[in-house]
Amino acid sequence: MNNISSDNISLWDEEDEFYYDVLHTGPGRSQRLKVRSMVGLIPLFAVTTIEPALLGQLPEFRATLEWFLEHRPELAALVSRWHEPGMGERRLLALCRGHRMKRVLRRMLDEAEFLSPYGVRALSRYHREHPYVLQLDGIAHTVRYVPGESDSGLFGGNSNWRGPVWFPVNYLIIESLQKFHHYYGPEFLVEHPTGSGTMLTLE
Repeated sequence: MNNISSDNISLWDEEDEFYYDVLHTGPGRSQRLKVRSMVGLIPLFAVTTIEPALLGQLPEFRATLEWFLEHRPELAALVSRWHEPGMGERRLLALCRGHRMKRVLRRMLDEAEFLSPYGVRALSRYHREHPYVLQLDGIAHTVRYVPGESDSGLFGGNSNWRGPVWFPVNYLIIESLQKFHHYYGPEFLVEHPTGSGTMLTLE
C-alpha cells in the first residue's frame, strides 16, 4: 500500500486523496487505476483498538509489539498512533492514519460519490458521468457506474459491484467507524453528508 513494491508506487494518490488499485503491465511499468470503488474504502477495515486492561493481561504480546515498533521502524511507520493513548487509554492499530481516514470519509460520505439513501455504494456515482477508460494493448476497457447488474463482461463480468450497496461492505464500514470512535472519542467530527455543514461523531 505504501511503496512496498519493485516499482515503488503507492496505492494512495496524494492528488486525489484516495486509494486506488495499481496495475503492473511489465517490469518498471505500473499505473494507478483511478476507479473510485470500494477498493479505496477497504484500508479503513484494517483497524482495531486494544483496551489497557487487555495489554496488562498479555505481557508477552505487549513486549513483542513494542519490540517491532522500536526495532522495525519501517513497519512501525505503517501503524497509526500506537504510542498515543486515546479515549479510555485505548491504543489504536490502524493502517489508515487520521488525515487519510478523514479524506477517505469525505468521499465516502459524499452523496455525489459513495453515500446513497440506502448505504455506501460499491462504486462512486462520479463514474456515471465520468466513466473510467483504460487503454491497454490498443483496447479500451471502461468502468462506469451501473446501479444494478453489470452491462459489460469486463472487470468481473455480470457482477454487481459497480454501484449497488453491498451489505457485507457496509457492515465492515460500520464496524471500522465504531473502532475509530472508540479511540478518537466525541471530539473527532466528520461532515455528514459532505458539503452539508452538519458535523457528527464517528459513532
